[in-house]
Amino acid sequence: MKNKNIAIQHHYNTRKLTTLIENKTTYASEYAELNIFETYKATKNVILNFDSTIIASMLTGKKSMSIDNGKYFDFIPGESLVIPENMNLHIDFPDASLKKPTQCLGLSIDQNKINEVVYNFNETTVIERTNNDWNLKKDPSHLTNNTEIDLLVSRLTSTFIKNTKSKDVLLDLMIQELIIRLLQSKARQVILNNVNDAFNDTRIGFTVKYIKEHLTENDLTLDKMAEKACMSKSHFIKKFKNTLGVTPIDFLNSEKIKLAKHLIKSHPNERISDIAYKVGYNNVSYFNRLFKKHELLTPQQFKNTLVKN
Repeated sequence: MKNKNIAIQHHYNTRKLTTLIENKTTYASEYAELNIFETYKATKNVILNFDSTIIASMLTGKKSMSIDNGKYFDFIPGESLVIPENMNLHIDFPDASLKKPTQCLGLSIDQNKINEVVYNFNETTVIERTNNDWNLKKDPSHLTNNTEIDLLVSRLTSTFIKNTKSKDVLLDLMIQELIIRLLQSKARQVILNNVNDAFNDTRIGFTVKYIKEHLTENDLTLDKMAEKACMSKSHFIKKFKNTLGVTPIDFLNSEKIKLAKHLIKSHPNERISDIAYKVGYNNVSYFNRLFKKHELLTPQQFKNTLVKN
């Protein structure tokens, strides 16, 4: 994150601050525009509207937002928001101050470029031509960033601000990657939230449903998943990763760790080894390593934080 900090610091040193509420600084490229919004004063009901699709990402602080008079939600660092064109945003800044401003990135991309990348994405993820028409235009999406998206946003910001000779070429590649990763994140979110209905008629959706229903089994192998998807193992791995952005095994382990966290919270007196067995791991050491990889804490350390709180 060092490069991002240097670039952002350069932005702070050179930008003009003309208002304390949603002060906007714009950095342009061939077919995209990065806006950095800064608010230094707590305020309510600021209304914004954009004439193109916006990909937003929080840097610091918190916004409480409503899109087209919908339900209010908090928008915080580590999240992305995809806002289709001509939607009204109602924004509150409950915590903004001179010492702790609310800062947000807004990336506007030429719609033709978005359409091109989305078309290619749909061609690589389409399964039975059913329920796989992913897009960024119809509805807003509130997504949690993974590590790859966070790093990509950091690199994008730095490249926009530095304004080097190769800026447009680098941004072309990074923006394509960002769109694809957001589409994968959206696909993953929708499939996980609709495993019982909308995606039963796709092979990946059916397999995700099967995985979630058999998480505690210790013999849920790639071969068995591919068989449920009616695909060869290599074809299944490729389609799964293209659609959801993670391999089937990484997805399986991620879901097992989520279940383990739930069990640790709901059964605080249970031994970690018993939790490991319950989520389908016979090897407790392997479970500990996976848990730490996902949560940056061992299961016991995670349990200890619950006791302290």
